[in-house]
Amino acid sequence: MNQIREEEQVTTAPDFWNNPKTAEQVLKSIRNKKNWTDAFDKARASMDDLTVMWEFYIQGEGNEADLDIHYQEALSHIEDLEFRNMLSREEDKLSAILQINSGAGGTESQDWASMLMRMYIRWGEQHNYKVKELDFQEGDVAGLKSVSLEFEGEYAFGYLKSESGVHRLVRLSPFDANHKRHTSFASVYAYPVIDETINIEINPSDLTWDTFRSSGPGGQNVNKVETAVRVRHEPSGIIVECQETRSQGQNREKALQMLKSQLYEIELRKKREKIQQIESTKKKIEWGSQIRSYVMHPYKMVKDLRTNVETSNVQAVMDGNLDMFIKAFLMEFGNKI
Repeated sequence: MNQIREEEQVTTAPDFWNNPKTAEQVLKSIRNKKNWTDAFDKARASMDDLTVMWEFYIQGEGNEADLDIHYQEALSHIEDLEFRNMLSREEDKLSAILQINSGAGGTESQDWASMLMRMYIRWGEQHNYKVKELDFQEGDVAGLKSVSLEFEGEYAFGYLKSESGVHRLVRLSPFDANHKRHTSFASVYAYPVIDETINIEINPSDLTWDTFRSSGPGGQNVNKVETAVRVRHEPSGIIVECQETRSQGQNREKALQMLKSQLYEIELRKKREKIQQIESTKKKIEWGSQIRSYVMHPYKMVKDLRTNVETSNVQAVMDGNLDMFIKAFLMEFGNKI
């Protein structure tokens, strides 16, 4: 609370807005701290109410139903604090970019990738994140080959980092004349979007730039003007494409931010691997392994293979209800990734 009061005092200075970027960082810091103190105050108030209700119940002046309501409320607030503790790393509070790539299998996998795209957009909308499409590569017949989505808002990366990995779909294929069962794969990769507080230096001579015509949905200049950009970072081999706007200059700026963000995430992983000992769960949580299975035939089930959390309500999951999987993963592995 003392830190919040000190930072709030800074905002009253006449020259506070002389440097807008610094001012925004101070306000963001205040918001982050208040999120924690508000959550703690709610948990403490719920515990106080529960204590009072328990005393009433012991004295025969309260009923078990009211006691249970207060118990569940207090439990919810305490679990929320525990969950927030799983998102205590510096990068967790940042916005995120989510890349979805279809696996081998042509139309089947490309359609599955588009289903995942819809699922994550729905999830983002439910959590009031601003979702932007940065790059979109259409599928040959249906769906998509790859897409990059930006989730703008606090703790987007903290939540979405749990989604990195291979997602497997089993269903009766709508593209098979015999309506046979098919298995499709798509990979998901989430990384944090760096902000002004993070400095990543890149040697311009390490970059190779290309321009190309935008593909997929867009404005009048789609397939007419080369506004989309592609940049390759030679030392890492990372290739980033961006066709967010009709301005080649803006797309170059965004592509460079995306590249820096990926390099930042790679450095975070390297540091973490040096600090941590190799654990038996390592294979479970590393990016690239199969993390979740979505079965639509012969029965309905979505199961997370890392936490064993599962549900038969497949439609709800495809409509963006992912919190049960995200929370379970972060509670079990949050301090290890």
